[in-house]
Amino acid sequence: MTPREFDEDDVRIRPKRSSRPRTKDRPDYTKADLARVVAVDRGRSTCLIESGENIGRIVTAMKARELGKKSVVVGDVVRIVGDISGSEGSLARIVVVEPRTNVLTRTVEDDAGFERMIVSNVDQLAIVLAVANPEPRHGFVDRALVVAFDQAITPLIIMTKCDLADPREFLAPYIDLGIDHISVQRGSELTELRAKLANKRTVLLGHSGVGKSTLVNALVDQANRATGDVNDVTGRGRHTSSSAVALELNEKNGWIIDTPGVRSFGLAHVERSRVIGAFSEFKEAIEHCPRNCSHDEADCALNSMITDPTALARLANLRGLLREGKLGA
Repeated sequence: MTPREFDEDDVRIRPKRSSRPRTKDRPDYTKADLARVVAVDRGRSTCLIESGENIGRIVTAMKARELGKKSVVVGDVVRIVGDISGSEGSLARIVVVEPRTNVLTRTVEDDAGFERMIVSNVDQLAIVLAVANPEPRHGFVDRALVVAFDQAITPLIIMTKCDLADPREFLAPYIDLGIDHISVQRGSELTELRAKLANKRTVLLGHSGVGKSTLVNALVDQANRATGDVNDVTGRGRHTSSSAVALELNEKNGWIIDTPGVRSFGLAHVERSRVIGAFSEFKEAIEHCPRNCSHDEADCALNSMITDPTALARLANLRGLLREGKLGA
């Protein structure tokens, strides 16, 4: 048997995966309608159209595949295409997320590497706390203020359940810093609060059980946000809201965004220098610190220059944030 000789027919050339050359051209969405995301739930976004012939229409949309892993959150300004009729069962596509002016984020406590966006494009951050049941915590307020100052969001502290205790002692360090605040209780008249919310997009942030949803129901007719109580054993509120939602105020002169109660508000995503910058009352003293001072050592100028009891409590909070890096409230 003679060996077979190979020729050119025995050489196989693998065909190209596609005979169509890939193009860098992408669809032009500059004329697509602009919309504001007012709710996100299980991959579907509820959007309020803000441009074109359909201003004011509510549309359900899903994120287009070309956006990849880019998240869509309440407050985002987006461009949408497809079925924007708003009829039952219709589904449009979000194809562009416009640049954000700011974003409220937190680091999940059990995973320092995971930064979670809460909302975007807001004017005001309302930090909601109860005077009691559950007890307010300075650490939570300080963390929220760090993010607010970092993102140029105006902070507002709202103290609820003021019929149970006097909020002035808790508010004292923040009043000295000039941070706006207001105290309310169930059934109280809300004219002053409405004035502080007017013509702004305000996000409500707080633990479960502090009364965020109760406030929303009082400020927005037919909001029907579920309200809950506080667990007698743990002292923590029970979750009632599962997702953020933006609602227009009764006066049609502003929006509030109700968010689920947070268990923790980590700051691992915020640079150390920006955390320090949020404690502006220590700026002058820090200028006398040695080079590369950790602000938690024997030679730190803060040790000798800060003596007021209230300021010392704030200093302890700052050092706790710097030392732990990420914190549960």
